[in-house]
Amino acid sequence: MKKTVLIILAGLSLMGCGASKNLVPASNRPIMTSIDLVNVVDDRVKVSVDPGAFTTDNVTFFIPKTVPGTYSEDNYGKYIQNFKAYDYKGKELSFSKSDDNTWNISNGKVLDKVTYEVNDTYDTEGEVQEAVFSPAGTNILKGENFMLNLHGFVGYFDGLKEVPYEIAISAPSNLSSTTSLTKKSGTNGMDTFVAGRYFEVIDNPIMYAKATAESFEISGITVNLVLYSPNQMYTASDLKERMQTMMGAQKSFLGEVNSTKQYNIILYLSTLGEEDASGFGALEHHTSTVVVLPEQMPLDRLEQAMVDVVSHEFFHIVTPLSVHSKEIQFFDFNDPKMSEHLWMYEGTTEYFANLFQIQQGLIDETEFYKRIMDKINNAKSYDDNMSFTEMSKNILVAPYKENYANVYEKGTLINMALDITLRDLSKGEKGVLWLLKELSKKYGDQVPFEDSELIGEITAMTYPEVGEFFETHVIGNSPIDYPAYLSKVGLTITDVTQESGYFLNGDIPYIDVDENNDNAIFIREGITLNSFFIDLGAKGGDVIKNIDGVNISLETIRPIIGASFGWTADKEIQMVVARDGEEITLSGTVGTPMVELETIVPIENATSEQVALRNVWMKG
Repeated sequence: MKKTVLIILAGLSLMGCGASKNLVPASNRPIMTSIDLVNVVDDRVKVSVDPGAFTTDNVTFFIPKTVPGTYSEDNYGKYIQNFKAYDYKGKELSFSKSDDNTWNISNGKVLDKVTYEVNDTYDTEGEVQEAVFSPAGTNILKGENFMLNLHGFVGYFDGLKEVPYEIAISAPSNLSSTTSLTKKSGTNGMDTFVAGRYFEVIDNPIMYAKATAESFEISGITVNLVLYSPNQMYTASDLKERMQTMMGAQKSFLGEVNSTKQYNIILYLSTLGEEDASGFGALEHHTSTVVVLPEQMPLDRLEQAMVDVVSHEFFHIVTPLSVHSKEIQFFDFNDPKMSEHLWMYEGTTEYFANLFQIQQGLIDETEFYKRIMDKINNAKSYDDNMSFTEMSKNILVAPYKENYANVYEKGTLINMALDITLRDLSKGEKGVLWLLKELSKKYGDQVPFEDSELIGEITAMTYPEVGEFFETHVIGNSPIDYPAYLSKVGLTITDVTQESGYFLNGDIPYIDVDENNDNAIFIREGITLNSFFIDLGAKGGDVIKNIDGVNISLETIRPIIGASFGWTADKEIQMVVARDGEEITLSGTVGTPMVELETIVPIENATSEQVALRNVWMKG
């Protein structure tokens, strides 16, 4: 009798302190995570992360500093508040912070769970110097929209990145979810998702929203297009036909390359308000992409932006999602070691995003030449004497990080020159797409390459001249003679005048933000301005203080740029600028903005060999 009572009491004691569910070591059970999207207070979401039992006293919990595809230190831990650690009796445990993203918990052997609240990044983009890029950011709009890039909500424990996760999300019943995460269950406002490891958590964003959706099939891939338009200006059906045509052309371009059966496009349209997203573009994932664009864009511009942005992200299924180095395969979210091959991860991808459109007949030769010329002009804004591999390895620190955007400009041009070289040496049979397919066969998404060995392997697969090209222009710091490569395919560069936007020439801005001067908006120097700025008397370096009575800041310039898409040539404008310590008032009509630019055209007397090489390069 006495022994029986003792056993019963012992059992009750275990149940009371919660230890029975934690007898399983943390490495042997899923990490149970909950996210509450219903009880949102002050735009904050409560999160709980419950691991198994730890055998050590010192336990470290992380929120990522950076994530793959962003190439920036965003410190998502800055958006965490009211962090608490609890033991099995519900008593708070002491902890310390090493930095914005790291919590060190003592008495780890009795740690039951951690809880905290998450602020969203969209609300603060206009307030901080280095804002999180919107497609990698988070949005909390109670009852309306939740953009869950999960690296901003869900953290990981040291040593447990390879442990499965189970994520339970309570959400308003009027919002639908979109994600590539595997759903375990979904009933009564509670969705439960599972992931094999932490990388799968952050690789699968979720959007809960009052959204519209369309699906279509492309060569065995189911594509889901989900669109959130806060003012219901657009629906997914508005973009379906164009996206289906575009992605069908991509699959035709790629051929047998196929690493997924499902692909989700999550499109968030921003109002450009003070507490809304302002970083436009996309962030790739293995089976999805998050896109952020302005809701005010006319449909034709929105369609083209989606073609350009989504095509780039979808091509990431080739690199780095399939072909990548160990630095990416075993990515350290809080002490990242960066790969030296951004020329491929972003450069090749951006090159394909343009090349496939000319090869598949989505754009004509004139538009393709314009895009290449834009890349050449844009690349001039960056350090052309910087080793691309050195920049890539050090992309998180100065002076390299200031040159990051050049991966989309010079990175494209590196691949163009490499493609023309391969086509020339192989009599048209081999190009960059052939090269990436061969690398995909050799590696695939589960086998990484050694960072320092890739260029040698590429040289061995191709020609000594290819190795010389890399040593000179990618590893080395010698600028590329673009006219010389264009000449190989019978093209040359000349001057033309063409129409532009008022503040943008396509994707190229005439204005920028000075993060070191209270985010002042200034007119860029070192570029050719359009007639709008020239006729007003504006100059590169002018700081724009006021437009039509509106004091200019990062927040107020956005709606003006949006409205400019609808300006007519006879609109009167008054602009106050600061120049050399004085404020100057400029006024006049906005006119039809024109800009003098260099352009690429065919050589009149090109040889048959040049024309043949151009055709195989551009037409495949």
